[in-house]
Amino acid sequence: MLIGGLAALADCHMSGVQDSIDDLRRRKAQAEAGGGQQRIAAQHARGKMTARERIEQLVDEGSFVEVDSLVEHRCTDFDMDRNVIPGDGVVCGYGTINGRTIYCFAQDFTVYGGSLGEMHGLKICKILDMALKTGAPVIGLNDSGGARIQEGVASLGSYAEIFFRNVRASGVIPQISVIMGPCAGGAVYSPAITDFVIMVDKTAHMFITGPEVIKTVTNEEVSFEDLGGAATHATRSGVTHFTAQDDNDALELVRNLISMLPSNNLERAPIKDTTDPPDRECENLDELVPLDPTLPYDIVDAVEEVLDDGAFLEVQADYAQNIVIGFGRLGGHTIGIVANQPKFLAGCLDIDASVKAARFIRFCDAFNIPLLTFVDVPGFLPGASQEWGGIIRHGAKLLYAYAEATVPKLTVITRKAYGGAYDVMSSKHIRGDYNVAWPTARLAVMGAEGAVQIIHRRRIGAAGDPIGERERLIDDYEETFANPYRAAALGYLDDVIQPRETRAKLSRALGALLEKEEIRPARKHGNIPL
Repeated sequence: MLIGGLAALADCHMSGVQDSIDDLRRRKAQAEAGGGQQRIAAQHARGKMTARERIEQLVDEGSFVEVDSLVEHRCTDFDMDRNVIPGDGVVCGYGTINGRTIYCFAQDFTVYGGSLGEMHGLKICKILDMALKTGAPVIGLNDSGGARIQEGVASLGSYAEIFFRNVRASGVIPQISVIMGPCAGGAVYSPAITDFVIMVDKTAHMFITGPEVIKTVTNEEVSFEDLGGAATHATRSGVTHFTAQDDNDALELVRNLISMLPSNNLERAPIKDTTDPPDRECENLDELVPLDPTLPYDIVDAVEEVLDDGAFLEVQADYAQNIVIGFGRLGGHTIGIVANQPKFLAGCLDIDASVKAARFIRFCDAFNIPLLTFVDVPGFLPGASQEWGGIIRHGAKLLYAYAEATVPKLTVITRKAYGGAYDVMSSKHIRGDYNVAWPTARLAVMGAEGAVQIIHRRRIGAAGDPIGERERLIDDYEETFANPYRAAALGYLDDVIQPRETRAKLSRALGALLEKEEIRPARKHGNIPL
């Protein structure tokens, strides 16, 4: 009897274990199925991957570990308790990219439209907390209809919890947001706080208030694409840093960007082996700058000529095009590049260019990425609209960012460095570490023509040959004041170099400066003129 009873009990136990395993499998399958095949098919029909497909494409094969796959919402209003799907519309976890750990979340548009409710938000918060504790980058794949209306203030609370964590993680771990569908209302502020925003063309949209609300309030009619599409934010607002053609392109951009960055602010970016000799001559640079100082050229040509294998990852390429920013490598080391672009507005600094470069400089400084600056700047853009728009305040952001940065700062003046813009663009006076100029460089308060017109107006007017006298005075001014040798004699330049020597000189300087340490006064934080 006893043996028979034990056997029956064992059978009962085994049956219970099997039931539990079957229940686990059912719940896991339910979570993996998301909103079901019909909604998955609709997602594919829009040219979009599902949340899980995106993560599989993002991370190294087989490396993803999901967390909180069985989390469910706890809303009982509006019959929500009759529609419970494990995972609550967001897939969270960690994996590796090129063998390095990253944390990520992907909103699932097939489940409740990817809307963010209380538990959905808390899942994202857990990922952000884990990433911060372990010092690993975090990547958010956003595809959401916004706050879950049925959950009211609970969904708003979760948004705020995410924002708070984004701020805590800022400057500690890299944060990348990929917009792969709608992102509206309060949802846009998390990506805006993160370091880089990537938008998928035609399928991604970001805005605070949608077209219908705008029409009601202001009577303006605007399409989703014109209001908040990738092209708009790439060219007009500067909200997005990269535009991708499709989901695959966006995820490849993330992988490329992550390869350039350190995992956290206590590390350096990975060093990549290169066969490109650090002392390689750049013959093409000798002929890059036109003899006529009014003619434009493409500064990206100089950037690519100097970098390892000519590889340059430009950031915000379509916004404020009078300044160029981006990442490359020099001798295998990641560096951040800032360069005036003579092709647009003659390379003048304006409000948008100043803000664009300032934020990039502060990112590089936060994550120990050395800065290389190419200078060809005639000054700040004149005009009432710039003055009324606050060019003084916004230009000061760029000055502040350079002066604040403690990473190695290398500066090459290729042609013009005039007025206050000379000071701002990583000059020796705001603690550039290695400052050189090409023989074509002109450093002065302003161009020779304008300076002569002010200084010698009476002399020119009284001359028998005013035009000839003016030309002679211009030549004299350039020879006496504007050439790079006067600045070098004063110690404001470390050297005047041939353009072809640029890569070799910069490589040696970077090698010498990699261990640079700079002690600043103790303070809670500065007060950058925001």
